[in-house]
Amino acid sequence: QVQLVESGGGLVKAGDSLRLSCAASGRTFSSYAMGWFRQAPGEEREFVAAVSRSGILTDYADSVKGRFTISRDNAKNTVYLQMNSLKPEDTAVYYCAARNSVTDGRNVLAYDYWGQGTQVTVSS
Repeated sequence: QVQLVESGGGLVKAGDSLRLSCAASGRTFSSYAMGWFRQAPGEEREFVAAVSRSGILTDYADSVKGRFTISRDNAKNTVYLQMNSLKPEDTAVYYCAARNSVTDGRNVLAYDYWGQGTQVTVSS
């Protein structure tokens, strides 16, 4: 069982940066691959970024590639999402998630545990 708690969301202007954090409970954090997803009002939850168990491998949605960076600190049981050059279309609730599987990092259904989400609002 893993419990995930996101933090770091807020209201920013276009071009600003934010760093989201996701703290995980339990002593098996390093056995889970992690991902960030987001969901805007009226939209489906969409993949943003994923990181492997070791933190070496990462994957990004095309819409955030070059602007967002996912990382993890297994000693602190925490995964991060550094978001730079934010755009109004990045506005959404951001969720972190943990999965046991080593594949399907972009698939919502592949994830076993989810946080409660943190709101990110980017004004123009």
